Formats: sequence, structure tokens, C-alpha cells
Amino acid sequence: MLLHCGNFKLYLSRPLVMGIVNVTPDSFSDGGQHFQHDAALAHAQQLIAEGADILDIGGESTRPGAKPVGVQQELDRVLPIIEGLRDIAVPISIDTCKPEVMQAAIAAGVQMVNDINALQDAAAMNAVAASDVAVCLMHKQGNLQTMQQQPQYDNVVAEVAEFLRERLAATAAAGIARERIVIDPGFGFGKTLAHNLDLLRHLDRLRELGVPVLAGLSRKSMLGAITGQDVDHRVAASVAAALIAIQHGASIVRVHDVHETVDALKIWNAVNGTA
Repeated sequence: MLLHCGNFKLYLSRPLVMGIVNVTPDSFSDGGQHFQHDAALAHAQQLIAEGADILDIGGESTRPGAKPVGVQQELDRVLPIIEGLRDIAVPISIDTCKPEVMQAAIAAGVQMVNDINALQDAAAMNAVAASDVAVCLMHKQGNLQTMQQQPQYDNVVAEVAEFLRERLAATAAAGIARERIVIDPGFGFGKTLAHNLDLLRHLDRLRELGVPVLAGLSRKSMLGAITGQDVDHRVAASVAAALIAIQHGASIVRVHDVHETVDALKIWNAVNGTA
């Protein structure tokens, strides 16, 4: 399987690691740590040195209950980082749901859009369709302010799969090639612990949709609920969750702890002959 990201072609014969660069003061795990320009650039370069295959740059927190930021504020946060990383050897993803930010980031050189709203905004769909960037379509239930209050499903795996199937049809209708698309079940976005675990057990059902699956489990509250560890002590749990996601069909894992995840995957790849 091959993922087309602008002028990059990513071969998915082995699992890939997407490193997180949050240029925000309020993200749930690392909010404020890399908020300043130089710190964000240094962190991004460090993740590349540790083996990240993709960098995901975000200027607005998507944690439950997060307050939205304006378009200009988000642009002011992310564009200098994108421009500072223009010549790096891995693709850059922009983590945003705003069409204006997508357009500006694409113009600045990103190769992927990571949209928690799965291009349901027509302007967002048009921005991606008019480019050659890859896109990650994520499922969520509800909005960021209320999504974790009382999420309900009759069958979470079937409903998430159906939503993503519909979004794949919509992107095809917009002229976005399937080779440019990744799907994400949206762990923690309108899901209880039981819902998250059910999705993790059945990621292979999503892989049956015929595009790569991205799993974002790193340091999330579901891991804290299981281990009893606070967000700063979930590295081991995050690595375990990433490996389980890959075992069940994920092609890309989105993580804070790149070095530890890459080391674990070196063992995985050696055992499975994908090194």
C-alpha cells in the first residue's frame, strides 16, 4: 500500500510513526511546552532525529472541552513552524479543521491535512481537492465541548466504519484519489473507554475499507483510566497501545513519544520481517 503526500510517496510495508508538534498553550499532554517558535522547531527536528516518518503540526487544541481559537491566531502559530521546516526530509501534516488554515498551510508547503471533521465542511473538501496533499479523515461524535459527556452507540465499530465509508465516498466524488486518504477512528473523540477498546480490538474492520488506518492513542485518558497513571507517566502504556493498534491493522501511529515508539517498532519489524 502506498500513500501519496504531495511530492512524497510513503510506502506502508512497515508501520509509520507520526510525531506530534503542538504549538498550543493548552493541549492535554504537552500544552505550552513547544509554544514558542524556537522550541517548536527544535522539538520537530528532535522528532525527525528520533525517527518520525511524518510530523503533525497543530495550532489549536482538540482535547475534550478545548476552547476554539480564531483563524488568524492559528495561522500565526503554525505558519512560521511550517516555513521553518520547509526543507526537511519527511512530510508535514497540518492538524486543523479550518479551511482557511488548510489553504494557507498547503500554500506554505505541507503535504497532508489531518482533519478531525473529516472534510465535512465543503470549503475544506475543496481546499484538499484542489491540491495534491494527503488527508486523514477522522470520526468523532459531537463537538469538542460536549463529546465526552455521554457518548452513545448501538455498535461503535459498525457506526464508525459506516461514517468513514460515507466520507470516502464523498472524497471520491470530490475527485480526491484514494491513494491520498488515511482514516482515523478518533479514539477519545466522543467515545467511552469501552468504545475505545472495542475499536482497538476491531481496527481490522476499518482496514477493510481499503485505505490506511491511523491510530492516535498516545497518552490519552483511556490509558490513564486503565493504568491509573497521569498524563506525564503514560509512555509505556502509549507504546503498548501503538503496538496493539499495529497488530490489529493500523499503518500509522500518531505519537508524542517518537523515540520509544520507534525502538519498539524496530523489534516489531525485525520479528515480522518488515525491517
